[in-house]
Amino acid sequence: MRAHYMTAPETEALPVLKLRHGEDRRLAAGHLWVFSNEIDVAQTPLTAFQPGDLVRIFNDREKFIGYAYVNPRSLIAARILSRNEGAPPGRDLLVKRLHTALALRRRLADEPYYRLVFGESDLLPGLVIDRYGDVLVGEIGTAGMERMKDDILWALRKVVDPKAVLWKNDVASREFEGLPAYIETALGEVPDTVTVRENGLAYEVALAGGQKTGWFYDQAQNRQTLLR
Repeated sequence: MRAHYMTAPETEALPVLKLRHGEDRRLAAGHLWVFSNEIDVAQTPLTAFQPGDLVRIFNDREKFIGYAYVNPRSLIAARILSRNEGAPPGRDLLVKRLHTALALRRRLADEPYYRLVFGESDLLPGLVIDRYGDVLVGEIGTAGMERMKDDILWALRKVVDPKAVLWKNDVASREFEGLPAYIETALGEVPDTVTVRENGLAYEVALAGGQKTGWFYDQAQNRQTLLR
């Protein structure tokens, strides 16, 4: 499999989503969400797009704001993936984002048990990936990320090289994005349970049959407090 590097003509072919006057201030401060009432629908009607379409966002002064994916059905009409005009959405961008996320986790964790991707925090809105050693469990919450699912798997294999990947896409919020709920093995053989080592203890975690992605890594500090 080869990474696809989007060329200049391809990026220029992406449709434009234009913001109303003054609606770029929040985005300039670092926010990744574009709400439907911030879009100049007279010039770029949302009805022209399908859920998950990639777009180029410009402000009312024709300044490039970023690449994003859209969903005309949602109040959050667009989510920014990249602010760099030379780094459009694609496999190479996913690999870069995953390498950055992985480097941070390796600084913070002694063993490969952690939330590898946490949506907007890792500049991958709509995507959560939990790591259980050689097994990854992912949750896709948006139509844009659902359209990128094959590329996400490709990038995960390139960066992490897991033995197994499970898509745990059964959260109720997917309904608001017009997405079905399902659980799917994307790679290898996913075990029913895995062992997570945390704070010197071992926990047995159910994957496909558990809640969300199986384990609440964000509660590690609370569990450590209980041990005192």
